[in-house]
Amino acid sequence: MASTNKTTPRILVLGSLNMDLVSYVPHHPSPGETLTSTRFNVSGGGKGANQAVACAKLSRACPTNNNNTAPGGDVAAAAAAATVQMVGCVGDDSYGTALISNLSDRYGVDCTGVLRRSDLKTGVALIIVDEPTGQNRIILSPEANHAGMGPEETMDRLEDDLRGGGGGVDLLIMQLEIPLPTVLSALALAKDSRVPVLLNPAPAVPLPASALRGLDHLVVNETEAAILSGCDVSELDTEDGLRRVADRFIGSGVGNVVITLGERGVYYMSSSSPKHNNSGGAKMGLVAAEKVQKVVDTTAAGDTFVGQYALEVVTGQKKKDGDGDGGGVDVETAVRKANKAAAKTVQKLGAQDSIPWRDEL
Repeated sequence: MASTNKTTPRILVLGSLNMDLVSYVPHHPSPGETLTSTRFNVSGGGKGANQAVACAKLSRACPTNNNNTAPGGDVAAAAAAATVQMVGCVGDDSYGTALISNLSDRYGVDCTGVLRRSDLKTGVALIIVDEPTGQNRIILSPEANHAGMGPEETMDRLEDDLRGGGGGVDLLIMQLEIPLPTVLSALALAKDSRVPVLLNPAPAVPLPASALRGLDHLVVNETEAAILSGCDVSELDTEDGLRRVADRFIGSGVGNVVITLGERGVYYMSSSSPKHNNSGGAKMGLVAAEKVQKVVDTTAAGDTFVGQYALEVVTGQKKKDGDGDGGGVDVETAVRKANKAAAKTVQKLGAQDSIPWRDEL
């Protein structure tokens, strides 16, 4: 799967692909309550696939006159700031076919790394969106995302891409909707191959110290930051508390820490190099949230943030000479641009459909 094209940054996303079954309701149901939804939608999702779509859409202008509609012509041939490849697993069923077609034909994501298994079902997410607030509740049924993504078979598929300087890979993006042993194995392989990694540990679980040591970019929300750091989530209510928690991550060997806070904005901290084991010389700050008229649906906001941030990372790396440790990345600028992209997403319904194209920003 390795690419020989070195002129355009290359992002590899290792993660989940789900079919999202979304119901929009007047309020979240109480225990035992039956609600009639106001509308229902079936669309492609999964944090891995959403982040791949975000990278792909935000890297190019929409190939049609009507933004966010199914592009006509060859989307993959359109000029893009980065090439994006998805590595994952789906079932050999109608959902799997639709997901791959959606990623490749509609958004230009390279899906040669997506395995189809006839003995497995494609993952499904049941999503309930509270229409007055846009807040969602999600139940995942992983299926092929877990059963088909064990460490051994997945590492075999990543070997050519990540070994020998990465085979052209400029950034590996991962989440936690695939088995944790697979994520940890991919982290070790990427570090050994000197490929920068962005980890978005969602849904969050405690991670071993080795996962954070040498990690280039950690993007978390408040809940995830609390689980990973072992702090009480209330500690993140103040900027001083955010600084202390981010400093713990930097002290654990993380290069750049980003904590998303919803309507409160985003807190970031960046050491001069992810190889440092302390926060000496770290840059930090709280970036205010973008103002929006109405929050419609928050489903893919975090994934959009990751996608825009990742694009800033790979373009920043291309602008510098050195060992690819992320030192060329302006984290504050990346956070501000990612904030703006995420704000666009929450103003539309759906997951991948709500992610903006580059020209929409």
